[in-house]
Amino acid sequence: MAKSRSHFPTQDVLSSAQAAVRSREWEGPTRWTEYLGPEIASRNNGGAEGAATQTSSSSSQKGLNMQWVYQLTHVAEGLMAKMYRLNQILDYPDLVSHIYSEAFWKAGLFPNHPRICILLEKKFPEHHSKLQLERVDKLALDAMNDSAEVHLQSLEPWVQLLLDLMAFREQSLRLILDLSSTVITLLPHQNSLILHAFMDLFCSFVRVNLFSDKIPRKMILQTYNLLHAMARNDRDCDFYHRLIQFVDSYDPPLKGLHEDLNFVSPRIGEVLEAVGPIVFLSTDTRKLRNEGFLSPFHPRYPDILTNSAHPMRAQDLANVTSYREWVLFGYLVCPDELLRVTSVDIALVVMKENLVLTLFRDEYILLHDEYQLYVLPRILESKKMAKSGRTKQKEADLEYSVAKQVEKMISSEVHEQALYSCDAIHHERRILLKQEIGRMVLFFTDQPSLLAPNIQMVFSALAFAQSEVLWYFQHVGVAASKSKTTRVVPVETDPNDPTIGFLLDGMDRLCCLVRKYIAAIRGYALSYLSSCAGRIRFLLGTPGMVALDLDATLKGLFQKIVQHLENIPKPQGENISAITCDLSELRTDWLSILMIVTSARSSINIRHLEKATVSTGKEGLLSEGNAAYNWSRCVDELESQLSKYGSLKKLYFYHQHLTTVFRNTMFGPEGRPQHCCAWLGVASSFPECASPIVPEEMSKIGRDAVLYVESLIESIMGGLEGLINILDSEGGFGSLEMQLLPDQAANLMNLTSRLSLPSAKSPKLSYGFHLPGYESYPENNNSIKMLEAALQRLTNLCSVLNDMEPICVLNHVFVLREYMRECILGNFKRRLLTVLKTDSDLQRPSVLESLIHRHTSIIHLAEQHVSMDLTQGIREILLAETYSGPVSSLQLFEKTAEQQTGSATEAVCNWYIENIVKDVSGAGIIFAPLHRCFKSTRPVGGYFAESVTDLRELKSFVRTFGTYGVDRLDRMLKEHTAALLNCIDTTLRANRENLEAVAGSMHSGDRMETEANIKQIVDMDTMVRFCIQAGQAIAFGSLLAEASGDVLKEGAPLIYSLLAGVAKHLPDEIPEKKEIRRMRRVANTVNVVGDHDFEWVRSILEEVGGATDGSWSLLPYLFATFMTSSIWNTTAFNVDTGGFSNNVHCLARCICAVIAGSELIRLEREFQQKQSLSNGHISETLDPAETLNYLSIEASIKSTMQLFIKFSAGIILDSWNESNRSHLIAKLIFLDQVCEISPYLPRSSLESHVPYSILRSVYSQYYSNSSTPMALTSSASPRHSPAMSLAHASPSLRQHRGGDTISPQSNVHDSGYFKSSSAHGPDQYETDSVGIRSIDHKNRNVRRSGPLDYSLSRKSKFVEGSTSASTGPSPLPRFAVSRSGPISYK
Repeated sequence: MAKSRSHFPTQDVLSSAQAAVRSREWEGPTRWTEYLGPEIASRNNGGAEGAATQTSSSSSQKGLNMQWVYQLTHVAEGLMAKMYRLNQILDYPDLVSHIYSEAFWKAGLFPNHPRICILLEKKFPEHHSKLQLERVDKLALDAMNDSAEVHLQSLEPWVQLLLDLMAFREQSLRLILDLSSTVITLLPHQNSLILHAFMDLFCSFVRVNLFSDKIPRKMILQTYNLLHAMARNDRDCDFYHRLIQFVDSYDPPLKGLHEDLNFVSPRIGEVLEAVGPIVFLSTDTRKLRNEGFLSPFHPRYPDILTNSAHPMRAQDLANVTSYREWVLFGYLVCPDELLRVTSVDIALVVMKENLVLTLFRDEYILLHDEYQLYVLPRILESKKMAKSGRTKQKEADLEYSVAKQVEKMISSEVHEQALYSCDAIHHERRILLKQEIGRMVLFFTDQPSLLAPNIQMVFSALAFAQSEVLWYFQHVGVAASKSKTTRVVPVETDPNDPTIGFLLDGMDRLCCLVRKYIAAIRGYALSYLSSCAGRIRFLLGTPGMVALDLDATLKGLFQKIVQHLENIPKPQGENISAITCDLSELRTDWLSILMIVTSARSSINIRHLEKATVSTGKEGLLSEGNAAYNWSRCVDELESQLSKYGSLKKLYFYHQHLTTVFRNTMFGPEGRPQHCCAWLGVASSFPECASPIVPEEMSKIGRDAVLYVESLIESIMGGLEGLINILDSEGGFGSLEMQLLPDQAANLMNLTSRLSLPSAKSPKLSYGFHLPGYESYPENNNSIKMLEAALQRLTNLCSVLNDMEPICVLNHVFVLREYMRECILGNFKRRLLTVLKTDSDLQRPSVLESLIHRHTSIIHLAEQHVSMDLTQGIREILLAETYSGPVSSLQLFEKTAEQQTGSATEAVCNWYIENIVKDVSGAGIIFAPLHRCFKSTRPVGGYFAESVTDLRELKSFVRTFGTYGVDRLDRMLKEHTAALLNCIDTTLRANRENLEAVAGSMHSGDRMETEANIKQIVDMDTMVRFCIQAGQAIAFGSLLAEASGDVLKEGAPLIYSLLAGVAKHLPDEIPEKKEIRRMRRVANTVNVVGDHDFEWVRSILEEVGGATDGSWSLLPYLFATFMTSSIWNTTAFNVDTGGFSNNVHCLARCICAVIAGSELIRLEREFQQKQSLSNGHISETLDPAETLNYLSIEASIKSTMQLFIKFSAGIILDSWNESNRSHLIAKLIFLDQVCEISPYLPRSSLESHVPYSILRSVYSQYYSNSSTPMALTSSASPRHSPAMSLAHASPSLRQHRGGDTISPQSNVHDSGYFKSSSAHGPDQYETDSVGIRSIDHKNRNVRRSGPLDYSLSRKSKFVEGSTSASTGPSPLPRFAVSRSGPISYK
């Protein structure tokens, strides 16, 4: 106890039990310190000490007694919070059926012996000694005896709760009776302040006692007493009998309430009759709308901005929620008041709108069941008495008819109406509030200066909306039983009702407006109070007031009121927000005046004051004082008032239903994106529901509030993703991007031209595509409207989320802008990884690029409505998906130990390596030199290989994944090729002796020994396949470099030209400096160097340290032995692709690149070894002629290649005879392709081994039998065909690296070749026409791509020499007829 009872003097005109209150300390306010909290308790003690020092004890007694009313109302909240917590602990037991869950017994509150405890409860109020418990369960009784002390401690706080309930009942009942008997008037328009305090205490008293029926009071009391007797030698606890009497008198609670409140019943009836008109008004939707009770401007005169049509009524509507509760509780506990003539209509209008009566939080009782069980019997009794006395007096006849009417209403009529119409009534009211609050928000946003004068109307609108929202959720899931059939009928509340979102949004925006203009409202209230001081001083000086001869106490209180008002600071300029003033003393003194003048024992009462001041023609003194009281709260208690009328903290107890309704309505047809602010903002007030009496509630409610916000944010972001994905779909923006294929367009044009009749014109044909103008037909507008609606909703939602204030829940802050950013970018990333693969396999790069562009365009649309850079986020995601290594390593050209790569790039690159380069699926992948792409015999995944490897697709890959993606794919190609080159190295080492023997026999010309040595080489066919794979990788790398160069040239032409110019002028010194080597590699990645394949293989060998062994000098001999491989058994030349059926042409590419690369590496390392031996003094030990440069390296490479050609041709021709001449043609074409591919080998190299006339005949036969466009063109007009530009000749005039000098020897050789070949004049045009590969194909500096691509100078010489004889038989028929010719291999 904080203070003794002597510090709380309570004797006054309202107390009829002074001595009893003074002698029993536990009945005073200090008993409730636990429930009031430290702040309220200290304030009360301070107030009591201040009251003791006042000169007049009477005034302090009045104020203190009124404070006690507020305190007991607060105590009731604490008591119910404790009972609510007890119900949670015990898992909501069913006390009527005595059904208790397993959690009930495991809670540790009661001994886990159900038979004993339930028997004690059922036999209440019998004493346990009379129940012979040992016969029921002897073992359980013994166990309880052993642990009696432990169970006593667990039950102690809840027995104390029963004692608190009993004390609360006595103290609050005494206060209610005192107020009821001494206050003159309790009418809302005369004494609203005391009326509200009185009725709040009255309703709290009823709630507490009704709620107490939901806790196991009997079991607690009986079990505790049994345990007490076990532990205290069969002695009952001190308060046992009083509690037994208390619990029994309130079993059921309404029985005790009827008895206790019987004396207050008439006053309650008067109050309910007085609030009836406001209740009727609140239910009349049409009148509220038509007469503008919630409209800030006059309904019939919109030009009159301030609505003064119904000021008091509109203000009183703020209390309509309380009035309805008064009606329901009042008639329930005072049923006799229903027999008043007007009470039936009041009760009917409220009862038909409700099915439940909320007690505390989400605990309720079924309203109509309670009325039928406890009110109807009293009405029937009154009806019976009135019927018996009806013959004697007329009043009894009226009473009988009223009782009959009430009986009919309660028994059936109102219950049926409520079951079937309550939801419709409230739905109509929600629509009204949606419209009125929407107009109110627009009006006050436009005219904020009128917000302050209409602040009470704003409170009314908020209270109305608060009531409707709470009603909706209180009735979700409620099942009421029909009275006649006892059938349970669930209330049908629509979870898709969009009005809830509108009300939440309207309330939120109204509260935001009030908070925004709070300084203006305070300034208006201060101005009103300042003016009010003069009016009250004037009224106090009127003759009527002087004649009243007020006593010193009352006069002093009035003077204090005037002083308070006159001392209010005057608002000047813009410093209103800086003004701080506490007007609580003004309100306390005014309450003291009201307590005196409304007391029946006071000589001056409210009627005297009204008569003395109303004759002035102005507002009476009490009206002015009440108005000053209300406006003073707008100065220092505006936030608390806003919380009272606009807070939705009670929705916490329905937050699961709240989430459901949000999900059903937010993205529905009536949903509005801007409403999500209000749905989220509700959670900020959830922690206010926690009661200080139950400390653990704060953490639980805070946790639930955070989870609620996270759940809603998840739904909002899910909706945001859904809107983006709707737009980014084939039915969204994809439908606007549909393009016809060329054949579809041709068919459509043909069909359109044939449709001449108007009746035949249909918007859609059976071919599956639409005619032009399809979108213009009205029936096809829905898809466009859907897109417009989705786009509008997306932009609105982004704008709202961007502007939304952070949501604060305890110490959690939710910034929706950041969630939106993460959602959009996360969805982009998921979308990227999703569209990367189709149902069957990898998505085509061009399609992937278009999908990314489409999604990015949608994000750019959203970006226009948010204040953040989403484009930068997209770039970061694309960068992360292509490269995720350390940034510092980007500028280093050194290979890191473990290179990290984004998942998207990794997936695409792995797919290309596995399915194209390695062909693990066995789809028959071949490289087509003519088409510059890979082809397959069957689909790889969902596409043929050419659909994903042509230059267009690779350029899309480069644009999508950038240079990091190219680097990754290039690195994987190099790793694969390095492994294959390692196999070559292993083969060279393993077969070194055999290869040396082969080389020796070849040089000596011993054919038999050569064949014998070649047969000794191990796994030749495997080696050939490995080299073909390496050639495939080299070809793919070349295509990738070409695509990269094209993309760079399109996107950054200056950088491309810079690289191309630099690459031409790089110094040719050997060994190269690190910077020069790096620049050469960069240039090679964009295909601006002379020979990509050579540089590429060279970089691989440098990285892996290849070509170090001396056995690499035997490489041309190893490659020459490949001519004896069995791979040629399945080799056939394909005119359409320009290659061989089993990719042997890739072997040619591999041989050229590997010989050139390995030769350079070998010579460079030999040179470095010589340098190291001379200790760096080159001039002293080395001849300048021996200095290594590119010319000497090229000469070495050329000689090595010529060596390969020489011995390969020798092996081919040696192995040919009449019995075995198969595959000769394929091998000869192969050697020709090697000469064509290698930049170091002139085509004339093959002439000394195989006459070109044979090759011309071979090509002529191939191309004449093919259906290629080239063959058709050449046969139609050989002289003027494009083949003339590709006339075959020895391509001796090649540009070397740097394009400077040409070997004179090759010039001489070429001229001789020209001269000898000119003798074949008549055949030249035929052979020219069939040698064409691709006219518009790009190749190296001066080379073409066909097998007979020759230089321009050679072509001109050939044309001049061939014009002398243009007729004559072709050598091709001669070879075709001869059975022994080189091409008769059928």
